[in-house]
Amino acid sequence: MSADFATLLVDERDDRIVVTLNRPEARNAISGQMIDELHEVCAELERRPKLLLLTGHDRVFAGGADIAELLQRGSTEALQGINSRLFERVRRLPMPTLAAVDGWALGGGAELAYACDLRIAGPDAIFGNPEPGLGILAAAGACWRLPALVGESIAKQVLLAGRNLNADAALAAGLVMHVFPADTLLDEAHALLDRMARSSATALRLTKLVVDSPGAHPVADDLAQAVLFEGQDKKERMTRFLEKRTSQ
Repeated sequence: MSADFATLLVDERDDRIVVTLNRPEARNAISGQMIDELHEVCAELERRPKLLLLTGHDRVFAGGADIAELLQRGSTEALQGINSRLFERVRRLPMPTLAAVDGWALGGGAELAYACDLRIAGPDAIFGNPEPGLGILAAAGACWRLPALVGESIAKQVLLAGRNLNADAALAAGLVMHVFPADTLLDEAHALLDRMARSSATALRLTKLVVDSPGAHPVADDLAQAVLFEGQDKKERMTRFLEKRTSQ
């Protein structure tokens, strides 16, 4: 990946990539350049699958899409799905993705967080989709991802009535799995990734594929399990478990 990203700070480690949205002059608003750079990150994660941690610089996740750019877009750009194609790519990354959200996650910023597999929050996190107030809709996944995440009623409160979900409301709705103090949020995010990294990478990848498959999928379950049952990783892990239990 490029070491010269203009809108992202990227920390690549052995088992994960940490991406910090970094446009402090615009509350980390998602610009076309940021979209391009995030596509580059996704390409790397598709080529060499790792866990992904997404966060925002200076206790803001992302204050929305870049409104000045949106103003110039017309129907041609809308049909290109500039934001939605990226967020769907994030959603389909091979390994689990985690958004650590503090401060504003509005509009496209909220939709990027919704596209991640898991979310944790700091106490000042605010999720919202104010797009209708700007004469548009939340067209990068919120209209169908948010109801799946929090239920139709709460999703309509956010998407139609302009309700913002603070950290406690997001936790109660199941949008985030934990709320942590701001100064420990990233440490807790890495602790969660550490826990996932101790699992079988192949098992995580296949579990994510099956969970994300549409509709009922008993055949997909069986096929994925068949792959894992024949793997050396499964044999070694189960052998260690049995040996540990026997020695106790």
